Amino acid sequence: MKKFSFIIDVAMCENCNNCFLSCKDEHCGNEWPGYSASQPLHGQRWMNIARKERGTFPEIDVAYLPKPCMHCDDAPCIEAAQDNAVYKREDGIVVIDPLKARGQKKLVKSCPFGAIWWNEEVQLPQKCTFCAHLLDKGWKQPRCVQSCPTGALAFLHVEDDELETIVQKENLECFGTSSSSARPRCFYKNLHRYTKCFIAGSVASGNEGESECVEGAIVKLLQGGVLLSEQKSDDFGDFKFDRLPPKSGNYSIEIETTEGTKRAANIQLEESVSVGTLWV
Repeated sequence: MKKFSFIIDVAMCENCNNCFLSCKDEHCGNEWPGYSASQPLHGQRWMNIARKERGTFPEIDVAYLPKPCMHCDDAPCIEAAQDNAVYKREDGIVVIDPLKARGQKKLVKSCPFGAIWWNEEVQLPQKCTFCAHLLDKGWKQPRCVQSCPTGALAFLHVEDDELETIVQKENLECFGTSSSSARPRCFYKNLHRYTKCFIAGSVASGNEGESECVEGAIVKLLQGGVLLSEQKSDDFGDFKFDRLPPKSGNYSIEIETTEGTKRAANIQLEESVSVGTLWV
């Protein structure tokens, strides 16, 4: 049967927090019997947004990672719950029963993604419900997706075979080291913006007093003498090699122009870095 899933494009999220605010609007002060108790006004972020800055001056970018409940197919919270307090619906949505789960604070730590929150006032673990109470009334998407102005959040209602095809075609990924065992139903585009590193720089000719950007220079990235990737510098002489693992060791850069080849100094990659201007 068809099941619900999230697709989140990290490159399109601008941290506007519309998703967070619409979730608050729907769940704060509202009881949805069978689905959720009221969400506290403060202290819980059912749609949490993580932030990461990459690089060094002058090449810096910032990525935002929306993190809802992943509605995992093998959800650890279901295994940790007593009295079937957490269950997975046939449509893929994981629900914390607002009555049976009272007092089960251990469920907060059972989630490897940090998506379960503790409501101290009513002694209840809580999380994103995918707005199941609205979907069951015929809504086509939850409030967070409805309110996203950039299209960073997308909502699927497809069978697993079709979902797998979409994941492969669009190169979607799951977040976190626990994803392989938990099997989340939340998938990310451009996750490298948050999890990977880059090496960037510029190619120029002349000297610092009188210089010109070098457009179309062939820039090669090597590791251990092996060519990993190559690209041409853009109109401003800039280049950027992305999707590199953090703390992945020594790299070197070779630049080819019509006037010959020049190798830059070695780069020890810990986190994203700008190598500045490389003169040719």
